[in-house]
Amino acid sequence: NKIAIEKARFFSTQARDSSIYYEHSEIGHNYRMSNIVAGIGRAQLEVLDERVEARRNIYKRYQQVLGKIPGIKFIPDLKDTVSNRWLSTLLIDNNSIGVTPLDIIEVLAKENIEARPIWKPLHLQPVFEDVRYYTASDTKSISDLLFRQGICLPSGSNLKIEDQEVVINLIKKRVENSLLI
Repeated sequence: NKIAIEKARFFSTQARDSSIYYEHSEIGHNYRMSNIVAGIGRAQLEVLDERVEARRNIYKRYQQVLGKIPGIKFIPDLKDTVSNRWLSTLLIDNNSIGVTPLDIIEVLAKENIEARPIWKPLHLQPVFEDVRYYTASDTKSISDLLFRQGICLPSGSNLKIEDQEVVINLIKKRVENSLLI
């Protein structure tokens, strides 16, 4: 039964719909881990420290250059913590610079550079549309703000400095163009 097989595969991959951001119209699971995957994971523990250091350096380079632009913010490490910087994310205040996260994503995509919005909050997922959402305050939702303003930039530990400079320069150019308008 082809339909049942496709549905099973869909559920086994967290029931993620085809979209630029993670969106779910049904609840799925991710129970997959083969012996091979476990072995690879164990072997990667040997290079974990250098990969974390590489990702932290990538984040620092983004922050040092793009963080100087009014309207672009980076989420800092909390006091007494050290983030692994699995993702390098930034927040864009559209009202300050006239550029949205999707504008930046589009500019990068034209150069075959993948960037994505920060994860779509669960309360905005179709599968949870009938579930009540509680915020920390009555006036704002932090997860909504992060989704609306956030971008995940290329941050793989093998990202070359030259490639990161291309990303940085494309973002700077797009912001500069919006400020000239």
